Amino acid sequence: MPAYQTLLYEVVDGVGRLTLNRPERRNALNLELNRELLAALKRAAADAQVRALLITGAGKGFCSGIDLTIFQERPSPDVVYDHIVHKLGPLTTTIVEMPKPVLAAVNGVAAGAGASLALACDLRVMAHDASLLMAFSNIGLVPDAGASWFLARQIGTSRAFEFAAEGDNLTAGRCLELGLANKVVPAADLADISLAWAWMMAKRPTLALAKTKQALNFAQLHDLQTTIEYEARMQQEAYQSEDFIEGISAFLQKRKPDFNGR
Repeated sequence: MPAYQTLLYEVVDGVGRLTLNRPERRNALNLELNRELLAALKRAAADAQVRALLITGAGKGFCSGIDLTIFQERPSPDVVYDHIVHKLGPLTTTIVEMPKPVLAAVNGVAAGAGASLALACDLRVMAHDASLLMAFSNIGLVPDAGASWFLARQIGTSRAFEFAAEGDNLTAGRCLELGLANKVVPAADLADISLAWAWMMAKRPTLALAKTKQALNFAQLHDLQTTIEYEARMQQEAYQSEDFIEGISAFLQKRKPDFNGR
């Protein structure tokens, strides 16, 4: 496994645990962390030993977004465009397209592009004192890295605009009410509870979960009949999996299934 300078990565019992590790900058995304994070995400996606991925941040914050020190040199608008499309965008698309569950354990603030990272994950566990922050409008910018796409689909256009326009913290409790968080837990228990959930997901039928992700993402952009046909294709493939054979055998034998992720 490669040595990373700005993140920690380990695989234990089917769970890949990825920790952004720039605590002195609240895990802000500089060029090195952006590059290493994308490489680690792609590695996890391709690793058959990783059946669920858990992402969190070291120290007191999940990720504070882009490291704003890069704007001290006033890069050109074209450079900004290129950075969003070719550096930030691949982080969120890789998470969405990953053929296995991705969980975010949100400690502290997830701001800007850091909020986009959290929202790209399939499941979010937030510490009770954590928050999401669309900080873009506070410095005269607009949401990026897919934030507008995730927010509009998860909480609706009006709520999404309110959140982005006001630029205020959304507390963990409010995120739970809106459906942006799946669970809110005491900060001291965040690591244990999120890891236990990731381990549970890792024991589920990975191929079926991957195709479930694909179907849900497809359904957001297509009509009902087209989605039904897409689901049928996904079902055809799942029907041929080892996990289906094990699942139906366990059901008939009245025992707990032992899925292998294939």
